[in-house]
Amino acid sequence: MGPDLSVSKGYTPATMAALNCPLDEPLLAPGKDENHRGGGGGDDVASMEAQLLHHGKGASFSRSCLNLSNVISGVGMLSVPYALAQGGWLSLALFALVGAVCYYTGELVGRCMRADAFVRSYPDIGELAFGRGGRKAIGAVMYAELYLIAISFLILEGDNLAKLLPNTSVALPGGYYILEGKLLYILVAAVGVLPTTWLRDLSVLAYVSALGLVASVALTASLVWGGLAEHGFHAKDGNVFSLAGLPTSLSLYFVCFSGHGVFPTVYTSMRNKKDFSKVLLTSSVLCSLNYALTAVLGYLIYGDDVKSLVTLNLPSGKVYTKVAILTTLVTPLAKYALVIQPITTGIEEKLSLAGGQGGGLPRAAISTAVLVSTVVAACTVPFFGYLMSFIGSSLNVTVAVLFPCLSYLRIYMPRGVVRRREVAAICASPS
Repeated sequence: MGPDLSVSKGYTPATMAALNCPLDEPLLAPGKDENHRGGGGGDDVASMEAQLLHHGKGASFSRSCLNLSNVISGVGMLSVPYALAQGGWLSLALFALVGAVCYYTGELVGRCMRADAFVRSYPDIGELAFGRGGRKAIGAVMYAELYLIAISFLILEGDNLAKLLPNTSVALPGGYYILEGKLLYILVAAVGVLPTTWLRDLSVLAYVSALGLVASVALTASLVWGGLAEHGFHAKDGNVFSLAGLPTSLSLYFVCFSGHGVFPTVYTSMRNKKDFSKVLLTSSVLCSLNYALTAVLGYLIYGDDVKSLVTLNLPSGKVYTKVAILTTLVTPLAKYALVIQPITTGIEEKLSLAGGQGGGLPRAAISTAVLVSTVVAACTVPFFGYLMSFIGSSLNVTVAVLFPCLSYLRIYMPRGVVRRREVAAICASPS
């Protein structure tokens, strides 16, 4: 087993005793598991894990569903018709498989969070499983993934606003430089999203998440509207299966279910942490249905001509185009604060500010600095589709599949509570 996180976080034996959690007492008593092995062993393990689930202040079940759904459902919805076009109709089976795998690994993240009372973040899971090296490795990949996703949100805002309001420019004082097009709108989006990055309470962010989910449904409705008004529902050059486009299709499907790096944040914010599995299942099913509907509708309308952002296929000047673009503007704004929260929290911990020293000003300064850096990066990354494909093919698969599986096995196998068929299923997953 990895190092004792309680010590690294400043918990002494006296503190642990006061919390009725002795340092020398094993989390999952192997004797109990042996007594029940072969009949109800899984229930016994779940019962023992329940010792670590505590009730208190935090986000309710419904608000947790809103937050987690907002994490899962995002800009991947704009790329999923393109992913279907790349892989063909049979790639929908691959989409279902990816969704099932990411749901299962989300469950593994929840189990790892319950493995120790003081695990509160993804890097904490890495430290519990693999020591300080694991913490650094998992933290580096997770932060890189979330950072690139935040950049993609700003790129999306700039592209869509430039399409909605073309030929707009603003001259800086003195007239030495003129902001226009995508650059101007990236800055406007950054100013709009800045206040939400200062919020720490996810119960409050649930209201912002609700706006993002409404926008996702409205986007699908606008695609139906556009299809009925202009193109009709037929695949122009639709293909059943394309092996050459399968890698792109697979990576974009993984982008649809990205967000595992934020799962511990949502878990920690919950009032009743034993409901995490229900929250995850509800959110995954709803988001999967919306993704699949958007993919099918987008491909039926535009066929192989669908672009990496389906909104770029909509004709300019139409009412439904403006509705679609306006809804896509809401989604990144609603998700940005959730995505960068683990990054800002990690920086706070590094600077010993996690306990709230210095009030809210240091957090606001850190969040602002992170936002400014993503703005600079967004202005230099021109191709949204390539960025999303890179996130899906490399970082997201690592964070969403590889790390949860390895961490779960490393934490629980020494305790003798992992069944052989579960190990086989994990080894057979497309990690």
